[in-house]
Amino acid sequence: MARQLDYHTIHEIFSRFQAREPEPQGELHHTNAYTLLVAVALSAQATDAGVNKATRRLFATVDTPGKMLTLGLDGLTEAIRTIGLYRQKAKNVIRLSEILVERYGSEVPSSRAALQALPGVGRKTANVVLNIWWHVPTQAVDTHIFRIGNRTGICPGKDVEAVERAIEDNIPAEFQQHAHHWLILHGRYICQARKPRCADCLIRDLCSYEEKTT
Repeated sequence: MARQLDYHTIHEIFSRFQAREPEPQGELHHTNAYTLLVAVALSAQATDAGVNKATRRLFATVDTPGKMLTLGLDGLTEAIRTIGLYRQKAKNVIRLSEILVERYGSEVPSSRAALQALPGVGRKTANVVLNIWWHVPTQAVDTHIFRIGNRTGICPGKDVEAVERAIEDNIPAEFQQHAHHWLILHGRYICQARKPRCADCLIRDLCSYEEKTT
């Protein structure tokens, strides 16, 4: 675990991220809050590209809880069979759709607690939905952010909740809204797990990672 970077270094890091991409976007295809919720739930232990491939056709006709229930478990299972753990995920999506219809008038709740009470929706999924759809400055820590936080010293922590707290505590408020997007994209395309592309990294001179590649 790298040492925690100081405030001024972190401010400079995120100033550079912001200058390069002022409005970073999530890469999961969605058309509304419901399809976003479903897409993020399906993305657990799967790639965004793989989820998008399965959901692009699905969401063209199924974009509400009611339509999902009409499609049914068998139809959804077939539609997402290319996604890892698709059988359990299909069951979760059908059940959460039933709950949305029964308890929330088919609307996706904007409460983290309510979201996390839905089948297949954990803290990370809830935070993504809150951030992207309702612009709440929540931090969804995935494997990329956990790796980068500890490798660079931006937000080190022994588990995902510790890293989430480190982001909230150490990254300046002006960058909180987009912080997790910048970190995810940086981890996905530059600070990769096996072969980090340090030569292409815009924060190489500020990073605490000792084993930088040339």
